Amino acid sequence: MLTSPLELSADVTSPNRPPRHYLPEGFTVTDWAAIEPYFVELRDRAVGSGAELERWLLDRSELESVLSEDLAWRYIRMTCDTQDQARAEAFQYFVSEIEPQVAPYDHALNEKLVASPYAPELDQDKYRIFLRSVRRALEIYRAENIPLKTDISTKQQEYAATAGAMTVTLDGEEMTLQRAADRLKDTDRAKREEAWRAIQDRRLQDAQKLDGLFTELVGLRHQMALNADFPNFRDYMFAALGRFDYTPEDCFAFHRAIRETVVPLIDELDLERRQDLALPELRPWDLDVDTSGKAPLRPFGTGEELLEKTITVFQRLDSFLGDCLTTMRDMGHLDLESRKGKAPGGYNYPLDETGVPFIFMNATSSLRDVITMLHEGGHAVHSFLTRRLPMGADKHPPSEVAELASMSMELISMDYWDVFFTDADELRRAKKTHLESVLETFPWVATIDKFQHWVYENPTHTSEQRQQRWTEVFDEFNQRTVSWQGLEGYKPWLWQKQLHLYEVPFYYIEYAMAQLGAIAVWRNFRQNPQAGLDAYKRALALGYTATIGEIYEAAGIRFDFSTEYLRSLADFVHSEMARL
Repeated sequence: MLTSPLELSADVTSPNRPPRHYLPEGFTVTDWAAIEPYFVELRDRAVGSGAELERWLLDRSELESVLSEDLAWRYIRMTCDTQDQARAEAFQYFVSEIEPQVAPYDHALNEKLVASPYAPELDQDKYRIFLRSVRRALEIYRAENIPLKTDISTKQQEYAATAGAMTVTLDGEEMTLQRAADRLKDTDRAKREEAWRAIQDRRLQDAQKLDGLFTELVGLRHQMALNADFPNFRDYMFAALGRFDYTPEDCFAFHRAIRETVVPLIDELDLERRQDLALPELRPWDLDVDTSGKAPLRPFGTGEELLEKTITVFQRLDSFLGDCLTTMRDMGHLDLESRKGKAPGGYNYPLDETGVPFIFMNATSSLRDVITMLHEGGHAVHSFLTRRLPMGADKHPPSEVAELASMSMELISMDYWDVFFTDADELRRAKKTHLESVLETFPWVATIDKFQHWVYENPTHTSEQRQQRWTEVFDEFNQRTVSWQGLEGYKPWLWQKQLHLYEVPFYYIEYAMAQLGAIAVWRNFRQNPQAGLDAYKRALALGYTATIGEIYEAAGIRFDFSTEYLRSLADFVHSEMARL
């Protein structure tokens, strides 16, 4: 049985971190001059045995964890208030003045490890995944890419600031786009249309600016790929992301499977939606409103209420899970409510040294916010389950595993959503709405992923070609029964709302792969709740000490995105919806 995080060590109940073994207890990141001596010592240290090499690895990991957590806090503070210049400058200082200095040493340390005559004495099973990643990093490292990465980070920050500053005014109230989007659930169709058009018009104001920014990012990323001897940035990123388990061709096959199996199901649901709403045709602002004609679900009022209810859900599911969020609450590791100046989106940021992550999101009062909180809470639990692994790298599994943690949590927690929805009919509506969104994940992910492949396979494309290609891919997977008549000017720019395209390129297909896995975890949980939950936790606790396939196997599921497997799991979701 897993120990409660509150019992793991005294530091977990306070901001205090575990004791250090290499760096001084009072060491803080100030400037490069304070950091460099430790990298020099690691680079020059004599290593005379396998045991000394392992100690060297752990010392290196400690240094990297300290730097990682310092960067994390700079990023967290900046995204919590993108209008605070001091926070932006603190983040930018690390990105421009520290990270470029670290990169050559990181490469040198990788070379030292691989070249060490004592490397074969390391436990090859324990370190096989880490060593595989080190060898891949050595293959793609190029010194000339260091300044390019700095430029890219600066432009990604510009996207966050631009998107975070977007607001609209409805009924005399200025609000974020996230809050305005809540009105798309209003039963008054005119209000939905007003909100939808306001959001799109606001995005259009910065469309050209963000388009130019994206063009610059594509150019910088393509140059990085060429420098590393890759034909395009897509192939470079598959190597950089450590995609040892599948290829671009597998992604294309997955796109086709989604189009053949899930898209027709979505078409059916949209047809039912049009009939239930008694509309002659569906419009883009008709897709989020509840077809019952009832007011939007309001599962909570404040960020504090959202957190407390989520803790209760987790506690009822498993006491360990509830204690994870309680610890984060007590340490102030959450910023949940939407407000002007916050960066868009949501995330769980692992803190490598402390071991207690930070959750950031833009909650208003919607069901979508509940799902986001459960999702990020799943990531947080993953952080707790891996916090005692000795190597920092072991705490960072690939996204196909990380998103399995979060998406599974959305589904296995559903039995306890009565905490948010005390009315049986509202609970049914919430579950049905979420299961629809689970299916809708697949076409949208395929859209973003297929679009990205084209973008970086054709890096010299024009802006006009980009908008045209986006529209073609969007129409292939999305809203095939929805009328866009008179709205054609909006559609070519819809891709700009997806921050992953700007900030974490090619990190998206994992959502669909993990969604498949999450459905399989949920199916197991349905059959045997305790066994399903134990397998889920057991798999996540592996961190990145096993391959993706091995981790999925530990969870009692398959890492498989074939048409047959996708159809079986999509049909399971469909049948669960029918039971509601």
